[in-house]
Amino acid sequence: MGDSNTSFKPKINSTAQDPVLKSAEIAYMKLIEQKNRERVQKLQQIAKKNRITGLALGGGVLSVYLYSIFAVKQETFLDDFEEPVKVQQP
Repeated sequence: MGDSNTSFKPKINSTAQDPVLKSAEIAYMKLIEQKNRERVQKLQQIAKKNRITGLALGGGVLSVYLYSIFAVKQETFLDDFEEPVKVQQP
C-alpha cells in the first residue's frame, strides 16, 4: 500500500488558497439565501394551515361519531318489543 501519508488527501492551507469571491457572486449568494428563507417561511405557514385543517376535520369526524353513538344509545323502539304469542296447532 505504501506510505500512510499518501493514502490521505493533503491538508489545505486555508489562508494561502482561499478563493476570492467577486462582489457579484456574494450578492447572488445573498439573494439565494433570502429566497430560501422566504421559501422556508412559506412552507412553514402551509404546514401550520394543514395541521389546523387536519385537526378541524378530525374534530368534525369525531363529533359525528360520538353523536351517532349517543343517539343510538337513546333508541327505545326495541325496548317495548314483545315476542308474538305462538299459536299452538291442534
